[in-house]
Amino acid sequence: MATETTDAVAGACVDAGGSALGMPQLCADWMPNQIFWLVVTLIAIFFVMSRIALPRIGAVLAERSGTITNDIAAAEELKNKAAEAEAAYDQALLDARAEAQKIVAEAKAEIQAELDVELQKADAEIAAKTAESEAAIAEIREGAKKSVTAVAKDTAKELVAAMGGSADAKTITAAINARMKG
Repeated sequence: MATETTDAVAGACVDAGGSALGMPQLCADWMPNQIFWLVVTLIAIFFVMSRIALPRIGAVLAERSGTITNDIAAAEELKNKAAEAEAAYDQALLDARAEAQKIVAEAKAEIQAELDVELQKADAEIAAKTAESEAAIAEIREGAKKSVTAVAKDTAKELVAAMGGSADAKTITAAINARMKG
């Protein structure tokens, strides 16, 4: 039995049939072999990463950085152009408003001038009609005055005759004219 234990300790990683017992990674007999292959694998991964993968990743990152820089510059340029366009739009809007105000003022002045001309024509027509009306009224007044004078003469003659007096036409006319004058 003691021999079995010593053999088991000496070849603890391998059984009687030659197959591994337990976890081979923890077998002290196999450690130098495992360390060698670990170093070889790490060196191979380092060369693959440094020669192939990392340069490609670096190129992609540089390209992305360049694209982002170009996009930022283009965005800034477009922003400046938009600001210029907005300023031009605002100026055009101010100019259009000023032009509209000018057109409105000219139209008002033109309409006022036409209105003044029409008012002057209307005033002239009204003045002419007023003069015609005053002339007609003066004629009517004159006619009424003559009619009143004639009626007054006839009435005075009749009254004088009805009272039994006699008055000549000159005296009656002089009395009526004096009374009409005030």
